[in-house]
Amino acid sequence: MNQTPSRSGVAWKVTLILIPLVTLGLLLWLRNVEVAALRQRTVSSYGTVPSFQFINQNGQPFGSAQLAGKIWIADFIYTTCPGPCPMISSRMSELQKPLEKTDVQLVSFSVDPEKDTPEVLRSYAERLQAEPGRWDFLTGPKSAIYKLSHDGFKLAVSDGSDAQGIPVHSTRMVLVDRHGQIRGYYDATEPEAVTKLLADTNHLREQPK
Repeated sequence: MNQTPSRSGVAWKVTLILIPLVTLGLLLWLRNVEVAALRQRTVSSYGTVPSFQFINQNGQPFGSAQLAGKIWIADFIYTTCPGPCPMISSRMSELQKPLEKTDVQLVSFSVDPEKDTPEVLRSYAERLQAEPGRWDFLTGPKSAIYKLSHDGFKLAVSDGSDAQGIPVHSTRMVLVDRHGQIRGYYDATEPEAVTKLLADTNHLREQPK
């Protein structure tokens, strides 16, 4: 008489364990389906990123030469940002796992380079668990970085001298192809930013080099 309730109890426990696992599996599957569907859309072109060279978190020169022939994703942040930078950097960090077996590079430019020395950027990279050799954080002359943001990437940027005294910059991540062409802008504050960015990145990876 006690056998049936016992089996029922075990089945109920198994069900409770399986529900979150199945739900997680479905969410991952749906995301992959959405990425696959988005990959079919046309990826536009928005101009060429001009040549540049700055210093990365390891104090090494880094710029266009190191990115030649590679697909890369850029953003503009600064380490003491009280606003959207943590979210932008979190979105960039999310890209590391799905892109880990590719040659896609991540590049973060500091818009407060005077404070963001290589040592400061290295500490910031460590907090984000940035993969060495894949995600570089760059500092250099402010005028050159601001010119690259405004004229090269077509992104708004201000040093804050006309506002609250803090840098103001875009929240968009930028996708660049193997030929240095800008192929997409993705607002890190939007929930679907990473999905769309991954879809377009995968689309570019499938193109002939």
